[in-house]
Amino acid sequence: MVVGLVVYLMLSRSGPLGSWGILFTPTAMVVAQAVLVVPVVTALTRQLVADAAHGNGEQLRSMGARPLGVAGLLLVHERWALLTVLLTAFGRAVSEVGAVMIVGGNIAGVTRVMTTTIALETSKGDLPLALGLGIVLLMVVALINLGIATLQWLQRDQPAVAERTALAPSAGKGAAP
Repeated sequence: MVVGLVVYLMLSRSGPLGSWGILFTPTAMVVAQAVLVVPVVTALTRQLVADAAHGNGEQLRSMGARPLGVAGLLLVHERWALLTVLLTAFGRAVSEVGAVMIVGGNIAGVTRVMTTTIALETSKGDLPLALGLGIVLLMVVALINLGIATLQWLQRDQPAVAERTALAPSAGKGAAP
């Protein structure tokens, strides 16, 4: 709510960015979500890189990698942990109602999103619709998480298959029958 209020004050007519005229638009909603999510992603990513650098950074630097190169290589190496950071940010953005409603206005067909619709329908007393929309939202989040988990499982299984293939004796190269 506080982020929504600050963004609202910045984007209102009398605010410093009021001349942009984006209050109560999807763009304002994206700005509010970005203000909510960027600090979380930044802090978690910085910690991820710091922990990875503590474990592998010296080896990369000894091979001549520069600091930015070390950070890039560590992020590639820690891609699944980074994906978890992005899923955390996605969860934070999906669960936010207040900031989006303040700067978006909950205008039907323009700035109404599922979370604000759930809040609106609950306040109107249409609990079955609100509950149904909540279940749909949870299913979307669950499907995204399931997709990521499946990709991680497939990625983890590939090296094991490659190792078994590499270690298996070839049929035509002196292998026992």
